[in-house]
Amino acid sequence: MRPLWGVAALLLGLSALVPAIAQLAPSPDAPPVSTAPAAAPENLPAATLKLNVDLVNVFFTVKDKAGNLIRRLTQGDCAVSEDNQPQTLKSFVAETQQPLTLGILLDTSASQARVLSLEQDAGSQFLERVLQPKDEAFLLSFDVDVNLLQDYTNNPRQLARAMSKADINSASSNRAAGIPGAGGGTIPSIGKPKGTLLYDAVYLAADQKMNQETGRKAIILLTDGEDVGSRARINEAIAAAQKSNVMVYTILIADRGFYAGLGYSGYSAMKKMTEETGGRLIDVGNNGKKLEAAFQQIEDELRTQYVASYTPSNAKMDGSFRALSVQCSGGGAKVQVRKGYFAAAPEN
Repeated sequence: MRPLWGVAALLLGLSALVPAIAQLAPSPDAPPVSTAPAAAPENLPAATLKLNVDLVNVFFTVKDKAGNLIRRLTQGDCAVSEDNQPQTLKSFVAETQQPLTLGILLDTSASQARVLSLEQDAGSQFLERVLQPKDEAFLLSFDVDVNLLQDYTNNPRQLARAMSKADINSASSNRAAGIPGAGGGTIPSIGKPKGTLLYDAVYLAADQKMNQETGRKAIILLTDGEDVGSRARINEAIAAAQKSNVMVYTILIADRGFYAGLGYSGYSAMKKMTEETGGRLIDVGNNGKKLEAAFQQIEDELRTQYVASYTPSNAKMDGSFRALSVQCSGGGAKVQVRKGYFAAAPEN
């Protein structure tokens, strides 16, 4: 499989992060790549944000006190604020059928050896259910490298085949031979740590795969939440997702026995990433039934979203981060939304 982020790129400084990264390409032995035409340049969301920053689209879900999705809200029920300033909505729509773009990110480091088969089975079933005719998805794996196992496709069977071929990158496998620290999963190694490039995978997925897609976009992470060796920091991975208007969902599936005596800290990092991008963290341990239920919850949320559009009262195009807040009426209504967006300056 061709790594998306090679060893040479990882050794470069973070200031050269984007130009140093090779363009994502499918693995030579991956299933055929979708031949669907790329979106026209004028439809790219990144360009829309840079060239037409007077329109901001905010995707969100709303739940009641019991955690049940609220499905029939109207524009009068919700208010949007940017940097604590109320905004006037131009439109408000319940988006249940708008095309959905998904990125499935699969942790294949050694710490996932006992749960990988559960992830593959449940993930394949989820994609079979969730993908509708206008939807598309891609599949990445990450460990000592980040690999594109399947590029964009609408075919769930094609994705399932790619997922079934994912394997653990352990020190004893040919993929990791000769690389110090490789295959150690989340166990620190002697010398430069290099084992689970989680933040790099999120950064690459958002920056190189999702930024040219329109509409509703979500990354689903199947991981224990531990990162070792990424060049991108967690805040940079989060920012990449926010700039591409991508929600990050994390299904925290961890074989806690693997960490005996080592400690475990993946929960807090994943909670931060999901909350700031408008997604959610679901902790399933290593329970197959909980994993299936987690996929069902994500499917329900993705199909029960609202989108509010407005022209910001702050018209400056200065690349600054703008904090978002959405409030909806109803006692105890809880809104799940990204924490903000970047008002990027237009390109010359």
